Amino acid sequence: MKLKNSVLLFALLAARSLPFFGQDGGGGESFNDPTRYVTRSTMYGVGFTNVFDTYLSPQEYKGIDFRVSRETIRMTKLLDGNVSVQNFFQADIGYTHNRADNNNTFSGLANWNYGLHYQFRLTDNFKLLAGGLFDVNGGFVYNLRNGNNPASARAYINLDASGMAIWHLKVKRYPITLRYQANLPLLGVMFSPHYGQSYYEIFSLGNAGGVVKFTSLHNQPSLRQMLSADLPVGKAKMRFSYLADLQQAKVNGIKTHTYSHVFMVGFVRTLFRVSGKQAPNLPPAVMAY
Repeated sequence: MKLKNSVLLFALLAARSLPFFGQDGGGGESFNDPTRYVTRSTMYGVGFTNVFDTYLSPQEYKGIDFRVSRETIRMTKLLDGNVSVQNFFQADIGYTHNRADNNNTFSGLANWNYGLHYQFRLTDNFKLLAGGLFDVNGGFVYNLRNGNNPASARAYINLDASGMAIWHLKVKRYPITLRYQANLPLLGVMFSPHYGQSYYEIFSLGNAGGVVKFTSLHNQPSLRQMLSADLPVGKAKMRFSYLADLQQAKVNGIKTHTYSHVFMVGFVRTLFRVSGKQAPNLPPAVMAY
């Protein structure tokens, strides 16, 4: 009888020490606090790109695009806990050639987005998000055959309108998370030389008048779209996505565009921010993603 009671007491003490949902997660933080959970993904991809810059050439250049991205999403305490924050960084390198296949270009762009979305939870498994992003971009296009002005710089900052749809579903008990996001630049500023103006004139001679221009839908009608699916594979969760990055502008007499269609794959993790532990299986309504 004493042995039975001792085993029962040991089992109760062991159960209290397990990190069940709602207990303390370390550092005094509760597992049922949604602001403590971060959904983090790292993605790698390859695809097609179309680059056009009349500062360098009147021709379009088409080729391959290599891309990497990193994203974190978490809930905040704003507006009764219905607002999530997104931090998204991506960078790409493109290698392209013209139609005659007698010239090539290298291009690159780094993009950082940071913003807030209000979450409309329509059901336990489906929600719509709407908000805005701070959108920073910097990069270059380098033409391998140009003598004068072989390179063109890309630098612009925007305020974007952003929307998302997130759907958690099951196919024969197999959980899948589908997501669509679109970012539309509304207001911003862009650096651009005038047509025929060299960078030597701007930075060495000081002829920098008018090289920073206000942008909006009238001269920078651009759009970034992403469709992704999160699938559990063993103990990991993988993300497969398609990204349509459509950037274009007409500023200071120069037309530019970069149209990229990229397929990406990577891993997704949901972390408890204080202890760094893997998150327990929580209902979708509790999580930011």
